[in-house]
Amino acid sequence: MAAREPLTIFIYGAGKVGSALARALRAGGEGRPRVTLRPARRGLPKRRIDADVVVLALRDRDLAPCAAELSARGLVGHRPVSVLHCAGALGPEVLAAARGPRVAVAQMHPMISFASTAFTPSLARGQLHVDGDPAAVKAARALGRLLGMTPRTIAGLDRIAYHAAAGLVANGAAALAAGGVALLGKAGVPEATAALMLGPLLRSVAENVERLGLPEALTGPVRRGDAAGVGKHLETLARIAPELQAFYVAAARTQLPLARALGDAPSSSFDAIEERLDRG
Repeated sequence: MAAREPLTIFIYGAGKVGSALARALRAGGEGRPRVTLRPARRGLPKRRIDADVVVLALRDRDLAPCAAELSARGLVGHRPVSVLHCAGALGPEVLAAARGPRVAVAQMHPMISFASTAFTPSLARGQLHVDGDPAAVKAARALGRLLGMTPRTIAGLDRIAYHAAAGLVANGAAALAAGGVALLGKAGVPEATAALMLGPLLRSVAENVERLGLPEALTGPVRRGDAAGVGKHLETLARIAPELQAFYVAAARTQLPLARALGDAPSSSFDAIEERLDRG
């Protein structure tokens, strides 16, 4: 029996997402797909793209024009192909101009934070939202499984809210870590050491959220109902890092409903924390 030909994938866009996907798909040796990575600065190729899957790893504003150019120039459609994009806030219809009898389109958004073209974060157990034409969804799911991710389709998804949630967690966590590094510096910790301290801390939070869910992943003085501890934090921030006070207060207010749901302390303790937060 003849061996099955490996999947061929053409990734257009060698930025943080495209580079990471190419690197991850190429890893693993025999049986892995054949991947071509083309930087968008080179423009689309002059010859037809002979691939099973075309992934457009581009900025949101460039997706529709690229799809139109793929079709107008006949770069796809000469053979069955799935054209996918990686944007979180846009559905499959942004690629409608490329759709044809042999061209299926879909969204394939990895819920992963890609911060560098030189480093690929772990994709294991990551979530991959896929939606679109059945053939393209099937291809996107196959790619997700190759990457060690969990493909899923959420019917009726509000993509803007979904994308905002991803940005709130990913970018908010990075901003929060920056504040933590600055505060540790004021506490006497060298910046390089501070980053080494906070990275594993963030990973442990991520593991708790994934394994335990919420509110169970919450820890710290708010969960314990420790109004005095929260007060000491606020007093210290007012003295050495007043720019972080508002961040701390907002985060603590968001923790309070979780802590009340857990009930590790009397309701009066959480009321006391709320009153202390109101004073700033």
